[in-house]
Amino acid sequence: MSDIKDVNLDFDRESRTGLAEAVFCQGKSDDQLETICRTIMDAERPMLFTRLSNNQFSVLEQKFPGTLEYDEVSRTAYHLPREHKASVPLAVVTGGSTDLPVAREALRTLQFYGHEALEVHDVGVAGLWRITERLDELRACKIIICVAGMDAALPTVLGGLVPAALIAVPTSVGYGMVKGGETALRSLLVSCAPGVTVTNIDNGYGAASAAIRILNSFS
Repeated sequence: MSDIKDVNLDFDRESRTGLAEAVFCQGKSDDQLETICRTIMDAERPMLFTRLSNNQFSVLEQKFPGTLEYDEVSRTAYHLPREHKASVPLAVVTGGSTDLPVAREALRTLQFYGHEALEVHDVGVAGLWRITERLDELRACKIIICVAGMDAALPTVLGGLVPAALIAVPTSVGYGMVKGGETALRSLLVSCAPGVTVTNIDNGYGAASAAIRILNSFS
């Protein structure tokens, strides 16, 4: 068992910032994760886990069966998610199906806070009709998280077509010169569509957190 000093959870963070602490699981030992689970269960507090591998979840499920609701695609889990909230319309859009794990991380984070989102997948700019036929739905949204790899052109295209607050997530998807998502990130940082907010590479959690901050400002 990990020493309790290894873990110092910030249960008051949501009262300060509107966003609860999330547990980034990559690199954590099984003992540390077990201590975290036991702590949140004893405190009866909600918690979101990100980058939780299937093997890590299997260990926790054996120790604490039924405690975490796990999604293998996004590698996220949560304990005691919020009830569904009446929310402003929002969407999560992907350029390709290989961007889905990052998009699912964003969606699961939103769901943890009680927000549901329209999902629009595989609508990259190589076939522009795929995004234009969904424009009526997207123009009704107040916040859009757009997840794209390769040259990450889709958020820029959307930025010229919809009025929503647009949060772009570059992904590491692609060949050669994509350089693990650096090309997508640089492309989005110099987007000619004004007002596009850009997160770090593959950071669906960060994009959802930005959306929640905007949603909280409406309440």
